[in-house]
Amino acid sequence: MASVKGRLPANERYSVTLIPPAVEAINKLVEATGLTKTDVINRAVQIYAFLEERMGAGNEVVLRSPNGEHERVHIV
Repeated sequence: MASVKGRLPANERYSVTLIPPAVEAINKLVEATGLTKTDVINRAVQIYAFLEERMGAGNEVVLRSPNGEHERVHIV
């Protein structure tokens, strides 16, 4: 769906079947953040798209712990 110049596309509704670990993750995020399930899922999709774009450009996803250690994140 292409957007009209300068405007975002309209909202769309999807029906998906989630595996138990995804359901558990959503519920934990809802509890931790106070966001709705819809907001949690919307943010997750946007973050995934951002990471895929950057990784596709050759970047790596790396987490840095408070003590300065680095851990490369693999998304499969």
